[in-house]
Amino acid sequence: MGCARVRMPETKFSSKFSKIPGSRFKLRWFTPTNEVNLCGHATLASAAVLFNCKKNVNPKLVFETRSGDLAVTQQGEGYLMDFPLNPPTQQDPNDFRDIIQAAVGNLPIQDVYLSSTTKKLMVRLADSCDRSALTSLRVDPVALQSSDRSGRVKGLILTMKGSPDCQPGYDFYSRYFAPWNGIPEDPVTGSAHTVLGSYWSEKLGKKRMLAYQCSRRGGELELEVRDDGRINIGGQAVTVLLGTITL
Repeated sequence: MGCARVRMPETKFSSKFSKIPGSRFKLRWFTPTNEVNLCGHATLASAAVLFNCKKNVNPKLVFETRSGDLAVTQQGEGYLMDFPLNPPTQQDPNDFRDIIQAAVGNLPIQDVYLSSTTKKLMVRLADSCDRSALTSLRVDPVALQSSDRSGRVKGLILTMKGSPDCQPGYDFYSRYFAPWNGIPEDPVTGSAHTVLGSYWSEKLGKKRMLAYQCSRRGGELELEVRDDGRINIGGQAVTVLLGTITL
């Protein structure tokens, strides 16, 4: 089974894999330029199609992927994804000066972290910045990609502390850019939150968090960092188009 998502940065392909009918599938993700190891919203879309369109009656689906087994369960009107946690390590901002300049210009930054597993660089804006500083950024994907060709970075996460005391109480905000993978900006990125969840859980002293990705077509994510080195990511999906491609 294949599923292409219109105007989205990844396309996923899944297929039946187990003797248990409809409970286990293979899953792969492709950007416009290459295959990637993990994609959250394509996994969410796959589960939504299987549960709703294919009427899968199993309480849990398991996808075999490059990132290991990923389980998805229905939770109320949404879905809960069981993903690996990818803790980043602190870096010297001077080592990534060109990327930071290309992305945020002269905005003050507070932290720079790198997840060597995912090759995602995370730059935290200073707490003195307003949310509008993040949402109004116009990042040039060509300039960003040109700022680092070493291969050590394949995606850039920009993040800042949220406003948990204001409704709906987001703990942190983010945006994600991956021109190295053919994605100028991703709308909502589950894989980036395997890095963000680890970082903000430690900084905020919280296991459960509510996050918002501030792209033009942004979205809300419910996170729970687990003690077993994994993270639960909750979200919703809406089916807008069904069709068949004949090859």
